[in-house]
Amino acid sequence: MDGGILERDHELGRLAAAARDAADGAGSVALVFGEAGIGKSSLVKAMPGALPAGARVLVGECDDLATRRPLGPFRDRVGSVDTDLARTLTEGGDRPRVYDALRAELTAAPHPAVLVVEDVHWADEASLDALRFLVHRVERLPAVLVLTYRDDELDRRHPLHHLLGQVSRAERVHRLPLSRLSPGAVRTLSTLSRMDPAEVYAVTSGNPFFVAEVVAAGGTGGVPPTVVDAVLARLRGLDDRTRDALEQLAMVPSAVERPLVDALLTDGVAELAAAEQRGLLTVTPERAGFRHELIRRAVADSLPAARRIELNRRVLAALVATPGSDPSRVVHHAAEAGDQEAIARYGPDAARDAAGAGAHREAAAHLRLVLRQRDRFDAPELADLLERYAVESYTIADSAAAVEAERDAVRLRRFLGDTRALGADLRWLSRIHWWAGDADEAQRAAREAIAVLETAGDDRLLALALSNTSQLHMLSDRTAQAIDFGERAIDLARRTGDSAILAHALNNVGSARWRAGDPLGRAQLEESLKVALAAGEVEHACRSYANLIWTLLERLEYAEADRFLAPGMELADRAEHLGFLSYLHVCMALRRFAAGAWDDAEKHAEIGSHEFVPARCPALTVLARVRVRRGRSGGDELLARAWEIAVRTRELQRTGPVAAALAEAAWLRGDHSAVVEAAGEVFEQARRLCAVPHRAELGYWLTKAGHPVPADGSEHPYALQTAGRWREAAKVWLAVGCPYEHAAALAESPDPDDKLAALAGLDALGAEPVARLVRGELRRLGVRHIPRGPLAATRENPAGLTERQLQVVRLLAQGLTNPEIAERLVVSVRTVDNHVSAVLDKLGARTRRQATARATELGMLPGSET
Repeated sequence: MDGGILERDHELGRLAAAARDAADGAGSVALVFGEAGIGKSSLVKAMPGALPAGARVLVGECDDLATRRPLGPFRDRVGSVDTDLARTLTEGGDRPRVYDALRAELTAAPHPAVLVVEDVHWADEASLDALRFLVHRVERLPAVLVLTYRDDELDRRHPLHHLLGQVSRAERVHRLPLSRLSPGAVRTLSTLSRMDPAEVYAVTSGNPFFVAEVVAAGGTGGVPPTVVDAVLARLRGLDDRTRDALEQLAMVPSAVERPLVDALLTDGVAELAAAEQRGLLTVTPERAGFRHELIRRAVADSLPAARRIELNRRVLAALVATPGSDPSRVVHHAAEAGDQEAIARYGPDAARDAAGAGAHREAAAHLRLVLRQRDRFDAPELADLLERYAVESYTIADSAAAVEAERDAVRLRRFLGDTRALGADLRWLSRIHWWAGDADEAQRAAREAIAVLETAGDDRLLALALSNTSQLHMLSDRTAQAIDFGERAIDLARRTGDSAILAHALNNVGSARWRAGDPLGRAQLEESLKVALAAGEVEHACRSYANLIWTLLERLEYAEADRFLAPGMELADRAEHLGFLSYLHVCMALRRFAAGAWDDAEKHAEIGSHEFVPARCPALTVLARVRVRRGRSGGDELLARAWEIAVRTRELQRTGPVAAALAEAAWLRGDHSAVVEAAGEVFEQARRLCAVPHRAELGYWLTKAGHPVPADGSEHPYALQTAGRWREAAKVWLAVGCPYEHAAALAESPDPDDKLAALAGLDALGAEPVARLVRGELRRLGVRHIPRGPLAATRENPAGLTERQLQVVRLLAQGLTNPEIAERLVVSVRTVDNHVSAVLDKLGARTRRQATARATELGMLPGSET
């Protein structure tokens, strides 16, 4: 039964308006979400009738496979899109070509293009990457990207959250949460049956799919006790042959293409006619599928396990017999049928196909299945599979699985006596241990990799192992060792003509030299970038950008860092190298934090605080320091997490900033012993390694806590403050563009006028804890007229809104116009106009909708987090 689509005029109108804007070149993203059965697919089906004439609609679906099909929703469109896109999707492996072809497809006439991807909560990693690419660019395309998903199936670790986070930062986003039907709508749908609408509503709670199923089942008897029974009730009266056909199709978690239907059913689609008439299926010349995924699940779940195994075995046989079948589908049905031999045979190819498409989570899942049957492979094959699984797990940041698999691979390589392969795997094991934050094991594997490869006769692998060791020493501030190993790697890389290893080794040596004060280092680091860009080695180029920017930030050369930040982020974004893009976002967070743009710093740090392990520690540190300097809660918890990561790395570049943040937080709350506990040991390490930035800042906090340190001897502004040269330090902080540090240095002056100037700067930043201390010092100096500072209501929200402005933004969120707000607050419309203008400015928003979204993010609206 199809009762039409009810109570969706608002959503269809929003989509139509978005399509009209897209036709004028203003593309957007539309998020359609709600629980299972809420009508997302029905809205998509009704959408073409609401769109402007000439709109081109492309629909792809994500399937509920145990291991997802790489680029599944886009491959669904092969045959109905441009040949270039179809070819790149079919061939796979070259993600930039796929992305460029997708963009060209959405740009091609007629306009607008409406690309719908259904059930994105089931999307594979490669599809999510492609969607991230489109989200970043859709605002400049004549297109609307419509994503449907079940928001009630997203736990906090679901990979879709990253994509939704990027969508939230897009300029034009339409959020269309679908609500349940009203009792009136249920009454309308129930009119053709003899059922009591109130009873239907009580059973279904207004879920559109459940309503349709209960009403449809009601024609064959009373209201079933459960909705699953309602679905199964619709099968009653069908002959055994049709039921058998439905049960067979229910094993396939997607629409079933016509050749597979014909292979599975003796008389092909003819066997489906009765089920189609009952509204259970949708049949076209190209494919057949259940009208709703919940129908398929209800049919499949009603079957005994033995029956499901047999039906999956038939699907598996049909797929294996069909040339060109998607290997991920083969593996899915092999797993469902319990056919371990088929998993072992087709799983490695499925993993290779997934990895080539950039779907590394799916590749790891395939290999995980394969490796449950290790006894089916000989030792060399098993070692290769373990190495592949380790690399895929490393890529998706599953460090525990990566370490375990690579260790097993190394054990097998030892047994086999394959020196080259053993050395290569030891180098990988070192890298994976570093990624997991285990510095000691990383060093141990690195040393053995070199020892093994020095006698293997492969200069390229030896160069890579040497460069890997150079990198570990550089990251730990062991300059001499980093240079020694790195220069040997550079020599071998030049001799073998390997640009990737050359760029990697130049990066390590240049970074080590520059951080130790040798200006030659910067030249080598920039050469590393040049070599990587010329060779098209995106990963190495991104790493060169990251180390250039990081070192410039440490040296307080912010204007120089700005020169590299934009092109570095553009390259990582264009290449969809999400790990380095996250890391560069953290670099941007550090840059904006130094500039006193703390809201921006938090936005960038949030991106790096989740998935990419090396970025997590500094990202958490930035987030914590913003909270500490603003006097907001949560900083201590974030620093505890950052410190846990930092200490395992044994790297001063990680422990130094966290120790400084812990010391600052302790000093602000007046706990001087905690300052010494946080900073003392790390300060001594910084002294031994001659790491000026960390030594200067940690020494400053120790001195403020009554624990004087030896004279630094450098001209770092923190060293100047430690020596009592606050005026010189303030000038340096002002020159490099650090307003918080400038004000804090100025506040160390004994002159009340200097302290008052510092207080004005601190109040402007919202740095309440230090401002409170400065006010106390001014009172002790006898200053009578001390600025009061922000009102309490302003301090309680991170955007600095006054109490009245908070009232205005809350009324804006309710959709009120300025005259309506004026009436509610009993003020003039002009006054409201001024308040709205101030709210938009403080929230960094251009529209009322953006202001509401930003206020929600900041926890200012009732019911949102603070």
